[in-house]
Amino acid sequence: MALKIIPSILLLPRSLHHFPPRQNPNLKSLSLFPTISHPHLPLHFSSLSISALHPTRFVTARAIQPRELTGDEGRISEPSEEAKIENEAATQGVEKELANQGIWIQLKEIVKFTAPATGLWICGPLMSLIDTAVIGQGSSIELAALGPATVVCDYMSYVFMFLSVATSNMVATALAKQDTEEVQHHISVLLFVGLACGFMMLLFTWLFGAATLTAFTGIKNAHVVPAANTYVQIRGLAWPALLVGWVAQSASLGMKDSWGPLKALAAASVINGVGDIVLCTYLGYGIAGAAWATMASQVVAAYMMMRTLNMKGYNAFALSIPSGREFITILGLAAPVFMTMMSKVAFYSLLIYFATSMGTHTMAAHQVMVQTFCMCTVWGEPLSQTAQSFMPELLYGVNRNLSKARMLLRSLAVIGATLGLLLGIVGTSVPFLFPYIFTSDQMVIREMHKVLVPYFVALAVTPPTHSLEGTLMAGRDLRFISLSMIGCLCGGALVLSILCSRYGLQGCWFSLAIFQWARFSMALLRLLSPKGILYSEDIDHNRLQKLKTA
Repeated sequence: MALKIIPSILLLPRSLHHFPPRQNPNLKSLSLFPTISHPHLPLHFSSLSISALHPTRFVTARAIQPRELTGDEGRISEPSEEAKIENEAATQGVEKELANQGIWIQLKEIVKFTAPATGLWICGPLMSLIDTAVIGQGSSIELAALGPATVVCDYMSYVFMFLSVATSNMVATALAKQDTEEVQHHISVLLFVGLACGFMMLLFTWLFGAATLTAFTGIKNAHVVPAANTYVQIRGLAWPALLVGWVAQSASLGMKDSWGPLKALAAASVINGVGDIVLCTYLGYGIAGAAWATMASQVVAAYMMMRTLNMKGYNAFALSIPSGREFITILGLAAPVFMTMMSKVAFYSLLIYFATSMGTHTMAAHQVMVQTFCMCTVWGEPLSQTAQSFMPELLYGVNRNLSKARMLLRSLAVIGATLGLLLGIVGTSVPFLFPYIFTSDQMVIREMHKVLVPYFVALAVTPPTHSLEGTLMAGRDLRFISLSMIGCLCGGALVLSILCSRYGLQGCWFSLAIFQWARFSMALLRLLSPKGILYSEDIDHNRLQKLKTA
């Protein structure tokens, strides 16, 4: 059983108003939006066809396909083969294969592909960084409250990264088969899952937000809970829009389009920045004003993401309820990445947890350093995206070529190492030379300066780590990724507890540096192994078994 939700035709792109979507006449649909308008780590399994997940072909939201009117009677006919080719090129773009290029041309193409995608990863941390800078000018208590508040609002969202993984995977697979109807179905199913998860998190925030913050901060820092809870409750209103926007963004990235999502998130960043200045600085709403500005920007970004998909000929406002088997299979595909993200979230949450026991000034300093660190690390995420987009065809495609896969990885590694060194220098210089951007409290600034060395060490290795881990994901070495990350979490938590008890905030950041270098070393050793995905001629040891329909 499934439900198809289609909004008013007025919400569709102007060019599509005359072309209704194809539907199965034997199935019914329900319109829930007759007159109301709707208010961001991809993984590609190139050999897996998700179409096998349909034990029963329930209602699917179809891609909106232009038809041609022919004859005197206005008879509707399918477009010609030439029109299909033109439409395919307009929708998906003409991409050069990195496999057939030299290393310097590869470097150029990688930069061209990742440049817009970098903006996608920057916008999220940029919003939190803007909040940190604006609030820090007013109150150290509210600045400290941002620490636990962002754990609930930002880090908990990473738990749902499986939505991005599943969306990119399914969309890329269906596009490889040139099946636009299957692309639309996958988008509709995952939009429904994202919306359901968003409302679940909205309810969780409303019921347990204050209790979660109290347990996290501890009794000694109970004075920051009211401010933190205000921020969390307001930001929580955007949970449904946030997760739906993630699905829409990942669908566009699966189509190798990073400009559309970038425009949406750029607009959101502007809204967030202007809103922070107006609400916090001029109207004096403090942390509540920052929360309202960020929440509004996330809603706008989600809507623009969905409109971008509509302009590509897909109905981003159509929802399909997945069957039980479909839902379980989606989670099964994303489970290793889910565990990986959970491990990262858990470790970063532990960092803030230990920092909250060190006093208000230490909490505030840690909040500034974490936000600047996250702002810098996202510059390496597009390297992971590039590996996941272009590696599968070299590892498992019909033109499989491991030597060119290794050459592509070298290109990514060169960019990663260069970018890591640059980010380390720039990222460390900002809190060292310009700390007054974030706070004028001298005690907070002194705590920030104590951790600059481990901050640099941890930041410099992050971009090349993204390149290696993205290659492992592209090669579907998921079991190793999840197990190694869990191992890093367990070892890192032990080191963190030991160093923090002796060296305070410095111990937290040295623990983070060890955690990052452990990830890099394990991924590198795995890829250099003779039995690894870049050297093994056995392409079946990591190949996922094709699922069978009932």
